[in-house]
Amino acid sequence: MNLVDSSGWLEYFFGGPNASHFATPIEEPDDLIVPVVCLYEVFKKVGQVADQARALRAVAQMKQGRVVQISEEIALRAASISIKHALPMADSLIYATGQSERATVWTQDEDFRGLPDVNFKRARTRPSARRTKRRS
Repeated sequence: MNLVDSSGWLEYFFGGPNASHFATPIEEPDDLIVPVVCLYEVFKKVGQVADQARALRAVAQMKQGRVVQISEEIALRAASISIKHALPMADSLIYATGQSERATVWTQDEDFRGLPDVNFKRARTRPSARRTKRRS
């Protein structure tokens, strides 16, 4: 099983430099779980950057995988993970969901780097379209 965190979904939806890395698990929805917190984060960000219609299309694609709700077990596991690894709440909920489902977490979020069962890809930025002026 695979789990793509919000940073991976956003990279994929906006065609970022690492989009092809995240295409691998995203385009195999039968082996994909989607934490409900990722739906929230992606819908919010796409809605801010684009519009609500595009955000709804993004969520519809995410829901092709199996959406996993936050259970009591996941919440308590997330709290323990947060304490142990100093992860923020959303990241700990995402990671705990992956652990509960025995899934590999695909991400480019530095907070997950070095954790077990994480496929981390360093975020890359596109070269600037602006050229630097030569000094004469």
